[in-house]
Amino acid sequence: PLSPPRPGASPGCAERVRQHKVSLEWVRAEPAGLRGAVRVLNLAYEKVVSVRYTLNGWASCAEAAATYQPPGPADGITDRFAFLLPLGAAAAAETTLEFAVRYRVAGAEYWDNNEGKNYRLRGRQRVPPAAGPPQDPDSSAWIHFI
Repeated sequence: PLSPPRPGASPGCAERVRQHKVSLEWVRAEPAGLRGAVRVLNLAYEKVVSVRYTLNGWASCAEAAATYQPPGPADGITDRFAFLLPLGAAAAAETTLEFAVRYRVAGAEYWDNNEGKNYRLRGRQRVPPAAGPPQDPDSSAWIHFI
């Protein structure tokens, strides 16, 4: 599990979107990678949302596009975008994933980078199930924000 698993559900999230124009809503580990959602202030019809990420301390990085998710939130002033970071073999290794969200609209660029610290998740090695009591089904995923 991730802690906090849903930053968008925390108090003041709507105000953060209004103030900063973009905010990570939630992330979760899946076999295909890290899936998440972003909320952006609807400043113009055309907008581009993406997630820039690294697995090696920014020696190199990649960027994944986020896609619009209709219907939009009921508040009428924000839009939701979803993303998937395809981590492949890196998800099975003990490594640290860092990422930040980029929102480009009307000639401007806005970032949600966890107040300058980037979002960071630490992976852990998959452990084969041992005989005995059932194990936590999430024991092989990205374990927490760091």
